[in-house]
Amino acid sequence: MHYKKLHTLYLKLFLTACIVIAITTQSFAQKTGENGSFKEVFKEFPRQDKNLRKWDSPVIADLDQDGYPDLLINDHGFGIQVQWNNKGKFSKPYDIIMGDLHGISVGDFDKDGNLEVIMSRGGGSGSNARNSKIFRVTKNREFIPLPDFKEPLALMRGRTVAFIDGDNDGDLDLLNFAFPDASKKGQSENYIYENNGKEELILNNTLPAIKVDGQKTMVTDFNNDQILDIILYGNGALKAYQGNGGLTYKDVSKKILPKNITEVTGIAEIDFDNDGDFDLYITRGEDFKKGETFYDKETKTLGFFTKRGLFQLEDLPVGDLLTLENFQSQWPNNDTYFIGESSYDYEFPGETHSGKNIRLVNSDALGFPDNANYKEKKGWYIGYVGNEKWRIAGFLWAPATGIIRNVKNYPISKHSEGLHDILLENTGKKFKDVTKENNLYFKEHTTAVTVADFDNNGYQDILVVKRGNLIHANASIIYLNKKGKGFEKLQKHGVISSEQGAIGMAVETIDYDKNGIIDVIIGNERGKWHLFKNELATAKNNNYITIEVGTSKENKVSPLGAFVEISSCENTQTKRVGATGAMYSLSYDTFVHFGRNTCDESVEIKVTWSNGETITQKATGDTQNIKIGN
Repeated sequence: MHYKKLHTLYLKLFLTACIVIAITTQSFAQKTGENGSFKEVFKEFPRQDKNLRKWDSPVIADLDQDGYPDLLINDHGFGIQVQWNNKGKFSKPYDIIMGDLHGISVGDFDKDGNLEVIMSRGGGSGSNARNSKIFRVTKNREFIPLPDFKEPLALMRGRTVAFIDGDNDGDLDLLNFAFPDASKKGQSENYIYENNGKEELILNNTLPAIKVDGQKTMVTDFNNDQILDIILYGNGALKAYQGNGGLTYKDVSKKILPKNITEVTGIAEIDFDNDGDFDLYITRGEDFKKGETFYDKETKTLGFFTKRGLFQLEDLPVGDLLTLENFQSQWPNNDTYFIGESSYDYEFPGETHSGKNIRLVNSDALGFPDNANYKEKKGWYIGYVGNEKWRIAGFLWAPATGIIRNVKNYPISKHSEGLHDILLENTGKKFKDVTKENNLYFKEHTTAVTVADFDNNGYQDILVVKRGNLIHANASIIYLNKKGKGFEKLQKHGVISSEQGAIGMAVETIDYDKNGIIDVIIGNERGKWHLFKNELATAKNNNYITIEVGTSKENKVSPLGAFVEISSCENTQTKRVGATGAMYSLSYDTFVHFGRNTCDESVEIKVTWSNGETITQKATGDTQNIKIGN
């Protein structure tokens, strides 16, 4: 072929390829919401680029008290880390404590001016019961471990911790709940500790015993009497305990709930109609079932879930090369892979706690053991069995997941369409199910919820995290509040996590750069942490007021649990410091944000601390940031 013609042909092919890439990129952007109202940021949020197991939502608190909220993140079984907020840019994660950690709570329980962080430690499935660990955080970013009290906190398989002023005396008490230990023979491990005012927490009471993981906790005030109430969920029907004062509680579930509510995965309080009381949004879903698989014919991707005992996938038509991604199972089976007929150990070049990516050539994995003694030699067994097929089987105890690429075909499994979430309206004496009339009825397996006024229109919106299906990007669900008259689903919003083999699990909101627009942090089980910057409000309006709540002026009562109310332009909004949708933890975000839509009138602000102290103050209509209290 002539050189010029050949050059022209190559140029046409190159331009065609560029157009295809551009169209594909645009199509991907449309599918994943890159052009949406939230944008994932990386420069401001350095993170570990590993797929790790998680435990609960991030905890938000201005730990060094420099005016910017910091983050505490928990990678389950690995450790708890802090990410310091340097005026809108987070530091790299810094290790505080390593090991099996669960719930986290923050508060100044000894009133020394520094914040304390309590961390609930796991108990090794009952073989290594430990008590919760407390650190003092100084203003120069030091974490100082505190010694045990004279009477140490109980040894347990720790799960939930929450600092609350449960007796309204102005100091912080403690909820400290455990996964029930069989050796306790049904004795309650839902401990309630009273602050004795002498820098110690003393066991005062317990809530009734629960089963399995029923210690997931929501702290709220459902009867609006300024005494905090407790909702427990996670196993069986949701339980509502009304605070009587003095750290005593009464089960009022049948009295205030419209029905038995089961399969609950998360709860957030929301005053969706701005009537001054707290309603509840409840997420619901099921875990993956043992042996459940997901297959995409187009991408030839297979995802699977298994746990507790023998498993074997159907032989996989892959070819000469087997590509495994984000394979995860915790200790002791996290690194036990036996290859080929001889079952030789696969050696990993680095750590094995995070998700593992493995590439095997058939010639290095020929055959499969005829009589593998799975129970004696527990772990994963992988081998090439001929005719382009591979076999994966084994014996695992802990939940295990993974992604397999280039699977030419696989049986299509049937999956549950999911459950429906529930919005409960607080009518004063009882909750009413108002899900359908507010356009919130859908079926999905959802795992977490957070509430914030994302568009600054003066009404709180809802963001829900889906469980996902392992093999596709996981897009959250966002509903914008139509000024108390129902919700509208926000399309192409951009809050999407792309890593596969991960399970949607945790979410929290934060104004990390203090621009008056609420952003989103998501953590995926067996995945990564993500920070999404909110650009929705900037496209509409950015009229807001953020109230930093300090300690009360008279008795230096903690802002945690304080009720904040603002009124202007015939609209009243109410929030509570520390409100969160976390399952086992409690945040300490003292920057309380309210959207104001187009209102430019002066604002009346009322803050009521847990002991009843109150400050009422007015602010001009153009005020955006104000501090109330010390």
